[in-house]
Amino acid sequence: MRRRDLLAGLAGAATLGAGAYAVGGGNGFGDETEGVEPVALTAIEAPGSHGETLTVPERGRVTLVEFFATWCDVCAASMAPLGKASDRVGDDVQFVSVTNEPLGHAVTRAEIREWWVEHDGTWAVAPDEDLALTEALGASAVPMVVVLDADNVVTWSAKGKHSAETLVSRIDEARGGHDD
Repeated sequence: MRRRDLLAGLAGAATLGAGAYAVGGGNGFGDETEGVEPVALTAIEAPGSHGETLTVPERGRVTLVEFFATWCDVCAASMAPLGKASDRVGDDVQFVSVTNEPLGHAVTRAEIREWWVEHDGTWAVAPDEDLALTEALGASAVPMVVVLDADNVVTWSAKGKHSAETLVSRIDEARGGHDD
């Protein structure tokens, strides 16, 4: 039953995100001047991730959110460039990977931790148990990366694997603000 709810939620989020883009233009994430509402996530106790409550995105900091799944081979291949990018951007950037796999059904916290260790994750990792962040950011696939500026406005999002250079470049653009 939970898996069906997850799939319905993801399909709905994808439809809403596509509809917002088609109707309103822009980035498809609502009012571009207001930014995305932060969501509280409980991080996994793992390397670089200390089991604390994270507020994502964190207003006042550029944020990179990467959506992944433990069953996804492209997600696993994306870990090395994500790690390089995380090392290069510094602590002024909130860097977090999020899985929207249903805890207790598809995966456990222990299995996420094992996957994280196996793939050399060194930044915050958390499940999106109620899919609030998944819906807010229109994460309709994995892997998917979203970069938000310090005002929680989405400046870039893309599906698939990306080089460390691309990720750092998109983060640097978000650091520059909105000089229209």
